[in-house]
Amino acid sequence: MSSENTATAATPEVGDATAAPQTDAVTTDGAVTPDGDAAAPAGGVSKAMIADVEEAMKDVVDPELGINVVDLGLVYGVHVDDENVATLDMTLTSAACPLTDVIEDQTRQALTTGPGGGLVNDIRINWVWLPPWGPDKITDEGRDQLRSLGFNV
Repeated sequence: MSSENTATAATPEVGDATAAPQTDAVTTDGAVTPDGDAAAPAGGVSKAMIADVEEAMKDVVDPELGINVVDLGLVYGVHVDDENVATLDMTLTSAACPLTDVIEDQTRQALTTGPGGGLVNDIRINWVWLPPWGPDKITDEGRDQLRSLGFNV
């Protein structure tokens, strides 16, 4: 989901965009921010694109609702550093959710495994609580999925 930003709990933003051709990063609220340096990262490590990380995160499913964390609006921001480590700012529907380990394991699986070793080398998750999650963060696709399960959203 920004050019070289350090996300804080109060300012969810999207992480660094790409290592290849210069592109724009798109924040979770749809704003477009220009990516900075389009040069290859130090050490020749190829960085994952934010859009690819977001797409892979659709494989991470909230165990209670059965909807992916992206469409639920639980991913507040993504940053990929020069070492190809993804840092995700995420929240949960409730601070008391006992399933953070399950979501972390699914995230690691979705982003670090697969052909060629995975999309990123490693992950970090910053669990943030500001701004608080609410149903307004659910995407239209997520709303459709919840309606199909009988939720009134």
